[in-house]
Amino acid sequence: MDLVVEGIVKAFWLLVRADREVVRITLLTLRVSGLATLIAVVVGVPLGTVLALSTFRGRQVAVSLVNTGMGLPPVVVGLWVSILLWRYGPLGFLRLMYTPTAMVIAQSVIALPIVTGFTMAGIGQLDPGVRLQMLSLGASWWQLLWILLREARLSVLAAVIAGFGGVISEIGASMMVGGNVMGQTRILTTATAMEVSRGHFDMAIALSVILLALAYGITFGLTHLQQKGRHA
Repeated sequence: MDLVVEGIVKAFWLLVRADREVVRITLLTLRVSGLATLIAVVVGVPLGTVLALSTFRGRQVAVSLVNTGMGLPPVVVGLWVSILLWRYGPLGFLRLMYTPTAMVIAQSVIALPIVTGFTMAGIGQLDPGVRLQMLSLGASWWQLLWILLREARLSVLAAVIAGFGGVISEIGASMMVGGNVMGQTRILTTATAMEVSRGHFDMAIALSVILLALAYGITFGLTHLQQKGRHA
C-alpha cells in the first residue's frame, strides 16, 4: 500500500514540477493516440456508414472482417506493421521504423475496426423509414448521410471514445514499431513497462496515474459531448 501512495505522490510532484521528460512523454502519447484516433474516425465513420447502408456481394465477409478487427491483438498489428516498415520490407524505403509515424500507423490500424464497427452498428439501428422519408423529400446522398450521422451521433461519439480508449492503452504495437526510444518514441504505456522491468515500481505507478488521468480527462470531455447530444 505504501508503494501505491508513494507512486501517487511522485506523480503529483512530477506534474507540479513539470518534469521535462514526463511532459515530453505525455505530449507524445497525446499526439500519437490523438492523431491515430482522428485517422480512424475520418476513415472508419464513412466506411461504417457505407457498410450499414449498402447491400453488395461480399458484404458479410467485410462485416466479419470488421468485427474480427475489433478484437485484433495489438502485438499482431505491431508484427505486420513492422514487417511492412522494416528496412527490407515493402515500405522500408520510407524509413519510418522506430518513429512516431510508425506508431500512429499501428494505432490507426487498431482503432479503425473499432470505430467502423461502432458506427456500422449505430447507423444500422436507425429506423429505415427515416432514410426512405428523406429520399422521398428529394434529399441528395450527401444530405442523407449527414442526417443519418446526426441521428446516430451518440453511437458515433461512442465509436470515437472506444477507438481512443483502444489506442491510448495499448503497448504491444507501439513497443514493436516505436522501440521505446528515449526522447523520440517513448510514450506513457511503454515507459511504464520499462520502469516495471527495471524494478522502479514507484515511477511506474506515477506514470500509470498520469496515463489514467489523461485518458479519463479526454474520455470525460467526449462523454460530456455525448450526453449533451442526447438532449439536443
